Amino acid sequence: MALTLPRSGPHADRHADHVLDIVQVGFNGQANDLVSRSWSRCLNEYQLHPDKPREPTVLNRAALEERRARRADVIDCARYEMTTLYQQLGDNESAVVLTDTDGVIIHLVSSPEFAAEVEPLGMCAGGIWSESAAGTNGMGTCLFAASPVSVRREDHFYTQFKQLTCSAVPVFDPSGQIVAVLDVSSRSALMQQHLLVLLGMTARMIENRLIDKQFRNAHPLHFHSRPEFVYTLHEGKLAVGDDGRILAANRSALFQLGLQSMDDIRLRPIEEVFQTSLADMLQRSASSSFHPVVTYRANAASRFFAVARRPAADADAPAGLPMMGGGPMPATPRPAARPTAPRLAPTVATFEDPRLAAQFDMARRVIARRTPVLLCGETGSGKEVFARALHDASPHAAGEFIAINCASLPESLIESELFGYRAGAFTGAQRTGRRGKILQANGGTLFLDEIADMPFELQARLLRVLDERRVTPLGTEETHSVDFQLISASHGHLPTLVRDGRFREDLFYRLAGIEVQLPPLRDRSDKRALIRAVLSAEGGTGSVLSPDAERALLDHAWPGNIRQLGHVLRTAAALADGNVITCEHLPTLTAMQASSARPPMQAASSSAIHVADLTPSASEFAPLSDADCPVKLNPIRANERQVLLQMLEQHRWNVSNVAKALDVSRNTLYRKLHKLHIQISHPEQGH
Repeated sequence: MALTLPRSGPHADRHADHVLDIVQVGFNGQANDLVSRSWSRCLNEYQLHPDKPREPTVLNRAALEERRARRADVIDCARYEMTTLYQQLGDNESAVVLTDTDGVIIHLVSSPEFAAEVEPLGMCAGGIWSESAAGTNGMGTCLFAASPVSVRREDHFYTQFKQLTCSAVPVFDPSGQIVAVLDVSSRSALMQQHLLVLLGMTARMIENRLIDKQFRNAHPLHFHSRPEFVYTLHEGKLAVGDDGRILAANRSALFQLGLQSMDDIRLRPIEEVFQTSLADMLQRSASSSFHPVVTYRANAASRFFAVARRPAADADAPAGLPMMGGGPMPATPRPAARPTAPRLAPTVATFEDPRLAAQFDMARRVIARRTPVLLCGETGSGKEVFARALHDASPHAAGEFIAINCASLPESLIESELFGYRAGAFTGAQRTGRRGKILQANGGTLFLDEIADMPFELQARLLRVLDERRVTPLGTEETHSVDFQLISASHGHLPTLVRDGRFREDLFYRLAGIEVQLPPLRDRSDKRALIRAVLSAEGGTGSVLSPDAERALLDHAWPGNIRQLGHVLRTAAALADGNVITCEHLPTLTAMQASSARPPMQAASSSAIHVADLTPSASEFAPLSDADCPVKLNPIRANERQVLLQMLEQHRWNVSNVAKALDVSRNTLYRKLHKLHIQISHPEQGH
């Protein structure tokens, strides 16, 4: 029986009256069916009223951290993809939100201004957005429906949320269960028609990362009915155990195989799915240098192109070197030659730009003489792809290429990642211990990206390893000889950091045997060939650009360089769905151009702050004026720096108040200020 609620007085909100009329009188096609059913639940099951003031429900810090710990894998797999999506949107009045299955926000990426404006609504870390708590909304209604939803302004149940438009999609774990909801909430109507497409793509990338993370000991099997879609977002992916039984599958795999859920395929032998065995697929994949090979659906004529690979965990413990346990660790042997996987975007390695080709030839010759190489260039300019190509052309090509991003790891984990650890070396350590990246790189190449962000106290230990070519894992006194070639990269100006005392001078000279400057995308003479190569890699060989779309891509400034180009073309290929790509399929490019046309103050506010990772704190410090940045920053960090400077001015350089406004800890804010070269001094220093 429908709940009859009293109307407010003569000045009752029209939205509330409309909601009550639709639910109590009948839908009659006056509202979206999904929305109207949600309104009915809010009134009849949750006993809510659309015009009743609602205090947001926000978990305390301890409860939030407990939930984050339970969803640590999901958050870890989603961080980068959420930041990328936020940058793609180019909308500083939006937030990319991740909730758990109870509708609790566990991670959020937004501009600091928008985050501060929507925090009173409960859109912050720990905020609860289930239907029963927040009424009809993107996150809560998506959880209930277990499917993508768009809840536009007046579709919200509560009057106070009418300013927002929310689009949300479920994220599934490898078992096929909903594990999170990914949402974009915005105050503008920008790109709403494309949001569900972008969100769906981002969710699939997160789900693929979850399979890789949770099944590192399984054999990944990639397949698609079209060979150009293998190793892309559209591929089917299976995780296959050593016994040949299927442990996990992504949604694309289920769709291509005509299956409804993981229950239809879980623990089935691979021979019941394809006309092949795991051993046969591994052998044929290796023989083809891991290019797709033909196979057929079991008991059917459907043809697929597939590649099977060894487990990712094998890279941590190659043959001849067991995982660390209680006993001694033997020295790492030089790994034998083996085929390498095709790169997803080998675009920089085309070297049609004469300057880039000359830089590569110079780096190739010096690294052959065991000289370390330092790559310099803007964020997204292709430093890792350049480093991989350099590895493949070096005397150590038969060994592993081991990359580690010094900026993406928590400071507490960098040491264990680099040097490894014994079992029980610290709380939370794996029971079997772990080999570090340096040991994994033995016989190959160690690539240290964003080396400028390595904590100062660890720089001395890294220098010692580079000098002695011996490494000592945490929790042991045993040392192990290593032989690797070193490539490092930084978008920051290391000599300036050395001059300011933020980077060790001796380590800088040890890394910079030769410096290689990579040109930004906007300055490359092979831009047209590069765009077409990236399009082929991201969208398949059948993807074609219209002349107007290609001209728009050629004319764009590309502040995010090749990485940004890849995201734009991946989105365009998905929206075009096999048709010619036109300017209509480049919404992110249009949004970025519109954003760059805004006044400087507004455009700067689009810098992303990871609000969900930050913790409030309080302490008083005094300012140092900071007019000009001493080093050249990439556009994203330059905008972020400008935003923080504006907030410091607004709060009279009171760091505690700025930290509270951003919902971050003082220590986190100081690390951010340090990275962005904003100087703050303690009052007792006399500034």
